[in-house]
Amino acid sequence: MPCFLKFFFFLVPIWAVIGPSSCDGGRIFSFEMHHRYSDQVKNWSISSGKLSHSDWPDKGSFDYYALLAHRDQILRGRHLSDTDTNSPLIFSDGNSTVRISSLGFLHYTTVQLGTPGMKFMVALDTGSDLFWVPCECSKCAPTQGSAYASDFELSIYNPEVSSTSKKVTCNNLLCAHRNRCPGTFSNCPYSVSYVSAQTSTSGILVEDVLHLTREDKNHESVEAYVTFGCGQVQSGSFLDIAAPNGLFGLGMETISVPSILSKDGLTADSFSMCFGNDGIGRISFGDKGSPYQQETSFNVNPSHPSYNITVTQIRVGTTLIDVDITALFDSGTSFTYMVEPTYTRLLENFHSQVQDKRRQHDSRIPFEYCYDMSPDANASLIPSMSLRMKGGSHFTVYNPIIVISTQGELVYCLAVVKSMELNIIGQNFMTGYRVVFDRERLVLGWEKFNCYDIEDSYTFPVKPHNRSVPPAVAAGLGNNSIADAKKETRDHSQGSVASLSYHRYTSLLFHLRCLVILFILL
Repeated sequence: MPCFLKFFFFLVPIWAVIGPSSCDGGRIFSFEMHHRYSDQVKNWSISSGKLSHSDWPDKGSFDYYALLAHRDQILRGRHLSDTDTNSPLIFSDGNSTVRISSLGFLHYTTVQLGTPGMKFMVALDTGSDLFWVPCECSKCAPTQGSAYASDFELSIYNPEVSSTSKKVTCNNLLCAHRNRCPGTFSNCPYSVSYVSAQTSTSGILVEDVLHLTREDKNHESVEAYVTFGCGQVQSGSFLDIAAPNGLFGLGMETISVPSILSKDGLTADSFSMCFGNDGIGRISFGDKGSPYQQETSFNVNPSHPSYNITVTQIRVGTTLIDVDITALFDSGTSFTYMVEPTYTRLLENFHSQVQDKRRQHDSRIPFEYCYDMSPDANASLIPSMSLRMKGGSHFTVYNPIIVISTQGELVYCLAVVKSMELNIIGQNFMTGYRVVFDRERLVLGWEKFNCYDIEDSYTFPVKPHNRSVPPAVAAGLGNNSIADAKKETRDHSQGSVASLSYHRYTSLLFHLRCLVILFILL
């Protein structure tokens, strides 16, 4: 490997002269921090002869993302005791996640199942509960011959090959479909349908070892027995554009992996996900966040618990919109969805403050308000956005737009989609945060976070030397937000309350198919 893999960032000293108001009138050191694959470090390395252009991964390529997530073996920002048995758990292949644009913009990670361990690249979904992988397939996504199969190493689980695998019988408490069982000791069947049109998975439940590691200096290995779906038949989006190698449900039900880890005393009943601006993230089981995070309580329906919260106000630029809506925090949904009338009020207030020309609506894409990006585009001129949660905490949205390249032109859209059923806070609104799903205290926590401040320990199943995978299109401009005006206008009309009620909404990616059109426009 090239020598630059040994470094995470470079520190470039700059002299800063302090005026008479300083304690001693002398000088202090300040430093510029440059990411190890930044343009500054690249130019320095090439000009100094340390590296050539061929040694450097193309920015946005999958070699680039894979190297960013490569195992560093260095603890950053965490000073954990050598004997901290209560430290959080991460997957045995590391804590990194990667947003993959060609597979539905979802965050993926690698998990290792069974004995001997077999690796699966699974999508992470807080909007559903069941963890499943392709297994004993009658109808599964192809592992060869498809566009994504040429880019990633995909597997199919075989219970007969794993020495620790055990079929779950119908008398097991986790068997939800006992009415479909021919006998008490028959294999327990499962079937889950998702919000995305005609998308489902079915098969039987299996128990096997999930390989984990303590997030401490010793990296103690932990073998956790978990119940998951042996996915024999998949349909809809699972066959082509999302989660071809399995889905990792992170919901509140007893069958989810976070629930099993907590019940078995392996972790605290909480986990966190970090969503980086560059598509790299982190996941950690047992992480309860920090005392500095902001929080809001969950609206828990005992019969169907989910990560549902209440939003009381939305700020768009200089306008305050009073609302009273509930929304699902869902990592398995790429973009954010709003029901009427909140949807129209949000978009119209955004549009009234945008200075760029609005494009004619294109029915092929799900975003209604899109604009031509001028050559001298300035992120500070795009209206900023934030949410006020129940309890008064503020959630600044750092990445509300998506940038689309179409025939040499750049277009940006407000990445909010009209929903007919429920409000969903999707992945794009979570960007820039470590989000803590504290199921013990029943609160959602969030804190602005640099995901690289967490230990980077990871190997990702990208096939070597592959450069065919396009970088994520969702290249938000950040939120160099407009300073709040001294006088803000206020929209007092009340929005309707959208509730999960007693319905079960299991989401992978809301209306996932309509998002594929983003790649057709490229």
